[in-house]
Amino acid sequence: MPSERVLILGAAGRDFHCFNTYFRDNSHYEVIAFTATQIPGITERRYPAELSGSRYAEGIPIYPEDQLETLIRRQHITQVVFAYSDVSHLTVMHLASRVLACGADFRLLGPEHTFLTATRPVISVCAVRTGCGKGMVVRRLASLLRARGQRPVVVRHPMPYGDLVKQAVQRFATLADCDRYECTIEEREEYEQHIRVGVVVYAGVDYERILRTAEQEADVILWDGGNNDWPFFRPNLEIVLLDPHRAGHELLYHPGETNLRRAQVLIVNKLDSAPVAGIQQVMSNIAQINPQATVIQARSAVSVDRPELIRGKRVLVIEDGPTLTHGEMGYGSGTIAAQRYGAAEVIDPRSSAQGSLVETFRRYPWITHALPAMGYSPSQLQDLAATITAAACDTMVIATPVDLGHVIPLSAPSCRVRYELEEISHPDLGEILDNFLRGLTSSEVDHE
Repeated sequence: MPSERVLILGAAGRDFHCFNTYFRDNSHYEVIAFTATQIPGITERRYPAELSGSRYAEGIPIYPEDQLETLIRRQHITQVVFAYSDVSHLTVMHLASRVLACGADFRLLGPEHTFLTATRPVISVCAVRTGCGKGMVVRRLASLLRARGQRPVVVRHPMPYGDLVKQAVQRFATLADCDRYECTIEEREEYEQHIRVGVVVYAGVDYERILRTAEQEADVILWDGGNNDWPFFRPNLEIVLLDPHRAGHELLYHPGETNLRRAQVLIVNKLDSAPVAGIQQVMSNIAQINPQATVIQARSAVSVDRPELIRGKRVLVIEDGPTLTHGEMGYGSGTIAAQRYGAAEVIDPRSSAQGSLVETFRRYPWITHALPAMGYSPSQLQDLAATITAAACDTMVIATPVDLGHVIPLSAPSCRVRYELEEISHPDLGEILDNFLRGLTSSEVDHE
């Protein structure tokens, strides 16, 4: 039988994982190309031969997704695999329709085809949308595990935006490691928050190798999910976050609804700032879709290190980039902090946008009074710095977890916004974790 000719639709994350775990050594398939979207600057490169295996001696090309139909026809593609996250069900089916109209099959690989099995217990933290607060939950779990004498290691969903060979297996134990790997702002947003409290983070491209390395220093592995993807490792405990600021999205986005339906523990976050109607809708959807799950209600407690810089000032709010862009939020914790601490005005940065940020605001029109901390490349960092300078604010309210002043010059006084999870219902995460640890066998928690 001839091999199926496969095209994988991705965004430099699950697409590579699907290839590594399912297609790389599978003689029934020949992967002709990847496509890429969502993330700037990741097209027009190759998945390298060093990671592709013996069947792909020249590596695999990566093209923009807008070439989909051309690639199917010219390359005689028979199967198209969708492999990225945080897109609406409508978007997924539009892509399916484009593929089917060209005569090819459209496919989604399920979790069991791509799960890797760990020798250590795995707790996964995922979400129904980007920006629900996964990072603060992982931080909380790591703290609770350490208080119980366990050694947690965080493995982060991939963000390989640079040299894929060098990024195959990355270990972050110090902030200097972020410099050594030339991390983007988006990567630093995820890694720095754990590194600063002494928790080692792994990430990269080849998650089989990452897992086997991380197991050597972990009692418990914490999977820190990206966007609203499900985990790469088979979890022993699945925790999923929901955001009542975007009530209803838990049923409208892929693969967030999958996470909702799989979860053993559901955390309804941001109850201190979300509208009551949104909270009610989320709770109703949980009751209908996954009534067996344990539900934790939680606040995202926002604090500011120098609140006196906000009161009565014209402030520029800088938010986590992915939350505003493909997370489709018009604001985040920085905006909430500016309002709570009495800013005279939250300025609109669109008229000050420079370079690539002009296109960012055009592409994501719901972003109006916040500046996404975009920094996927050196040129984008320059555009971010130039936009901040042009905004001419009194104060910058920085709500990204990154030490922004370390990567770009800051042209105005700034204050940092921090946010921590506060559970307000029982069982809380500590009680759930105690039950989880009691249920493990000695071989699962003890090193040999």
